[in-house]
Amino acid sequence: MSVQKQRTLGIIGGMSWESTESYYRLINEGIKAKLGKLHSADATAKVIKKQNLTKVALLGTQFTMTQNFYKQRLFDAGLQVLVPDTDTQAEVHRIIYDELCQGQLLDSSQQYYRQVIKDLEAQGAEGVILGCTEIGLLINQDDSPIPVFDTTAIHAAAAVAFLLNEDTGSH
Repeated sequence: MSVQKQRTLGIIGGMSWESTESYYRLINEGIKAKLGKLHSADATAKVIKKQNLTKVALLGTQFTMTQNFYKQRLFDAGLQVLVPDTDTQAEVHRIIYDELCQGQLLDSSQQYYRQVIKDLEAQGAEGVILGCTEIGLLINQDDSPIPVFDTTAIHAAAAVAFLLNEDTGSH
């Protein structure tokens, strides 16, 4: 291995591979302490409100779609939130864990998500929140008749703005 490659690896992690895990963990703990106030739902709500939308669909794991830890922040921002029916939630959840988390991107699942979004649009959704990091691997704006809000991209942009001391409106 050349000296240049060793230097590059040293920048990525610690001095050796053995310390890389600790190095990575410490950096992430420090960032979490500073960014803990920056919730992805708050950042997403801000982007949605800028588009003057009031009623959005939320797709994610069953936990995200049913529990209030995420939805309440959207409600608090003045948004109405639609989620699929129970059977559809179960299939959306299954696709995330059994396929997307396993690196499987199936056309049939993409078609299923497209139909779910169309059904939620028919119920009045003006946009759809991809409330799980894996969904963006399967669905993008081209797959939806309504605006798509990818929480991964939105949260990352808000984190960059926060770190650069720009106004994110969510802290």
